[in-house]
Amino acid sequence: MSGKWGRAGAFVVAAGVGRAAYVAMRRRGDARWLRENHAGRSVDLCAGPATAVGAAVAAASAARWAPRSGVGGGPAAFAVLAAGACGAYDDWKGDHRRGFRAHLGALRDGEVTSGTVKLVGIGAAGLVAGALLKERPVDKVLAGVVIAGTAHFVNLVDVAPGRAVLTVLGLAAPGLLRGSLAAAPMGAAAAVLVDDLGERTMLGDTGAHALGAAVGSAIAAGNGTFGLAVHAAGLVAAAAYGERGGSPRPEAGGGPIPPQAHPCE
Repeated sequence: MSGKWGRAGAFVVAAGVGRAAYVAMRRRGDARWLRENHAGRSVDLCAGPATAVGAAVAAASAARWAPRSGVGGGPAAFAVLAAGACGAYDDWKGDHRRGFRAHLGALRDGEVTSGTVKLVGIGAAGLVAGALLKERPVDKVLAGVVIAGTAHFVNLVDVAPGRAVLTVLGLAAPGLLRGSLAAAPMGAAAAVLVDDLGERTMLGDTGAHALGAAVGSAIAAGNGTFGLAVHAAGLVAAAAYGERGGSPRPEAGGGPIPPQAHPCE
């Protein structure tokens, strides 16, 4: 199948699987997935697991749609599912602490926070996926930084309805020129865009990290050493800026997060 149709196939698979999973979760009506957003409205977190599954399935099948441009689908799917799982843990167990310093400070005191689990888990998953995607040692490391860094970046911009989804679409679009992997996060994001903007659902950490890992995997698969180094440097800079409080993530209700509540997008 040609690259053009391969990209279209991956997009359709991601959008279809993501939408089906989203609708199925909403029909169940499980109150445990409900959260309060920045405006005090009750929304669900169904978009998170739905987009993670959609992106992972599309990435895993990318080689079938485009044998040449879909190379790396297996490692990408692994990174997506691992990042989504770490994000889901934070969605359910997270507290009010934000930023690397806060979580690492707690770790020094002997407490393993949900943020530490994300930091270690997504970082390790990124390095594993990077090692599988690339051959040269330096490229393996840089790819891991790009995958984990992009997952963190998408979560960092997840501060308003639709912002993370639109960021994913914008970041992944140029990757379509290099291969079909970029179509996976785009299709999954498109599946929930309208509902996200309409404040009926939100990605949560599950979806933001999963989609970010999918975008990062596409970037890693389509770039050589120089491109990886440039992307890695930009992501590290963005993380440092976010750590300084350049774009704080609003909390539900505008105050401390109550039990099982989660920040809005």
